[in-house]
Amino acid sequence: MRRVVLLLVIVLAGCGQAQRPYTPAAEPTPAKPSVKATQPAQSLPSGPQSIAIGDGLRVRVEWPADPDPLLKVIVDQYVGTRQAVVEGTRGYRRNLEIQAEAQATEWVNQFVDEERSMRGTGRLYDLRVSARMGKGAQINACVDESGVQMISSRTGKAVAPQPDWLRTPYSQSVVAHRGDDGVWRIRSYITSTERCTR
Repeated sequence: MRRVVLLLVIVLAGCGQAQRPYTPAAEPTPAKPSVKATQPAQSLPSGPQSIAIGDGLRVRVEWPADPDPLLKVIVDQYVGTRQAVVEGTRGYRRNLEIQAEAQATEWVNQFVDEERSMRGTGRLYDLRVSARMGKGAQINACVDESGVQMISSRTGKAVAPQPDWLRTPYSQSVVAHRGDDGVWRIRSYITSTERCTR
């Protein structure tokens, strides 16, 4: 019996798969990083750019040569708040901190409450970062909305009288703050005594 078991073990051992010849293992594929590399900042145009904001409203942005990327903060808020007005959206919150959100929302809601909208072409010019320190910056722009009309959002007709701020260029300044996520947000709108000429 012992011979039978021993013979059976030898037979079974010989029936296994034939050994494969040795081949060196391929180099392991490097692991993909879990965090995506930051994309390079989009380059801003140099010179004039026309942006369609909404139904019948545009803005001509006069970018300086080699513009600071921070200038996009003030341009985006101008386009965004005017777009909210044209669309009749209540409030505006994009890239704003609490104080600036309250200021922008109050301005936009006034249009909605009074059933007003805007039509025409505005102009942003003399864009500049007037101060920058650490995670804070002040960004200034001149705004000329003499080519814009206040209209009724119900009828589409111009309202009379037109507000004074549409007739004369004015300065707009914002204080922006860079959050821990790297995004610059407007902390507050500030009143500027600077005069803007056409």
